[in-house]
Amino acid sequence: MTTGAESNFPSADPRWTRRGFLLTAAALAAVPGLPADPAVAAAELPDFPADVALYRSAYRNWVGEITADGLWACAPDGPDQVVDVVNWAWRHGWRVRARGASHGWSPLTVTEGTASGAPVLLVDTAPHLTGLALDSPTAVRAGTGVTMEALLGFLEEHGLGVTAAPAPGVLTLGGVLAVDGHGTGVPARGERRLPGHTYGSLSNLVLSLTAVVWDARSGAYVLRTFHRDEADGAALLTHLGRSLVTEVVLRVGADTHLRCVSRTDIPAGELFAAPGSDGRTFASFLDEAGRVEAIWFAFTEHPWLKVWSVSPTRPLTSRTVTRPYNYPFSDNVPAPVAELVGRMTSEAAWYLAPVLGNAQYDAAALGLVATLSGDLWGPSKNTLLYLKPTTLKVHADGYAVLTSRERVQRVVAEFAAFYRERLTAYAARGSFPVNGSVEIRVTGLDDPGDAEAAGARPPLLSALRPRADHPEWDTAVWLDVLTLPGTPDAAAFLREIERFLLRTFDGGFALTRVEWSKGWAYTDDGVWSDGEVLGSVVPAAVGPAEWAEATAILDRLDPHRVYGNAFLDRLFADTSQGA
Repeated sequence: MTTGAESNFPSADPRWTRRGFLLTAAALAAVPGLPADPAVAAAELPDFPADVALYRSAYRNWVGEITADGLWACAPDGPDQVVDVVNWAWRHGWRVRARGASHGWSPLTVTEGTASGAPVLLVDTAPHLTGLALDSPTAVRAGTGVTMEALLGFLEEHGLGVTAAPAPGVLTLGGVLAVDGHGTGVPARGERRLPGHTYGSLSNLVLSLTAVVWDARSGAYVLRTFHRDEADGAALLTHLGRSLVTEVVLRVGADTHLRCVSRTDIPAGELFAAPGSDGRTFASFLDEAGRVEAIWFAFTEHPWLKVWSVSPTRPLTSRTVTRPYNYPFSDNVPAPVAELVGRMTSEAAWYLAPVLGNAQYDAAALGLVATLSGDLWGPSKNTLLYLKPTTLKVHADGYAVLTSRERVQRVVAEFAAFYRERLTAYAARGSFPVNGSVEIRVTGLDDPGDAEAAGARPPLLSALRPRADHPEWDTAVWLDVLTLPGTPDAAAFLREIERFLLRTFDGGFALTRVEWSKGWAYTDDGVWSDGEVLGSVVPAAVGPAEWAEATAILDRLDPHRVYGNAFLDRLFADTSQGA
């Protein structure tokens, strides 16, 4: 469990030298394992399944804020080997952590400070749990180690797709489902949901899943398949790393061609204006197209706005794209941005944040023109996936604000006004806690009817689970603030953002929930460590009854806490000691 500024915002850490930081994108994209010495493995992991290869491996999360060196890891070649590994871990007092792309911020997989000798075993899903097959004309069976790019590419080959997806194609499906991964998209005015699609998270598309869970009758962990109408399955649809899912069946629908138009000419004051304002407001683009993302670089006035729209045929001004990742100026850090980042991280020149913000804006505005990427069109995958591991890596907080569609502009306007005021106040006293951007997306909620399965239940722990006491809430506004690791005063600033969201959107006309994979529970000098947020705010926002139900199910399916770590033990109010 991380508790302090040194662990979570490592300003003095040698990893964040200029050269080290700029190499991070490539270095952390893949963490190779070192083959195990058989004698050492036999001594440290006695009786480990002989047909499962062991190796030493480092763990690095997306931005490198959470690291662990020299952990034992393995890559089972199928679900049966996963069962063998989990049963070995249970019998020997070890904990199992499933690893996909390690593309997350929060300590749901490994906690900072985990020692190389800790009884923690990484189970890599990406090498072998990658099967893909059509289960029916409207369903796909997929291993949880398959990447989103591979999954969406497979679907495209069969004329199928999804409404929205996370931007990085490197993510594994299992990792996405564990944290209710999502994209951005609500129905445009007059648009009707297509069969097999959802405006919620990808967890809401699950028809069935197979997980390794405890079986009391046999006294061991076994493979068990859960269907969408089962109460136990509802807790596994978004399990936060408290289980290990090997395979899922997803509902899918006909693919759509999307047009994605980028704009950098609308002032933030107009885009994020108070509700009822005329002009080019955020809500007006939602009405027009339904699929919107705003990227607002710190200390700039004009956000980068992306607007996707369903377009069966190519608009005259659009460029056809046949593959994803069409923003090279974003995926590969431009030289002026890299130079500024280098100065800020190696020379502690954090006062350059306004210069960096404007350099990022210029890179986007000019890059869109230079690469002819301001108006793109093609199969959905090619505009939904647009973020490579080589992009600039930043710390990100994350929240979902549930509200009604009619109140989206109010949520965005109130957040933007507070963010701007606080950033200006910090700068006035010589502090620049944000040097990345604000990112705003909007999705629907996890309506279980979208799965088109009788008796389907919503994911219990999804941030997008509807609230029965607020049927008018049909939309979620996702708010992220991004800044370089090590930025002074970042934790204190992000704590102010979090507290504003919790008190402003407190369950009246809107409700704040945390985004599991990002930063939350801030103290003035750390993250994922505020006791009140961990112990009270998070369960209350999920719903006390739903939180208790999910906890009870996850405990019953894993009574030995094989799947867990010290952070999850605290989050789920368990007093057991874990690595």
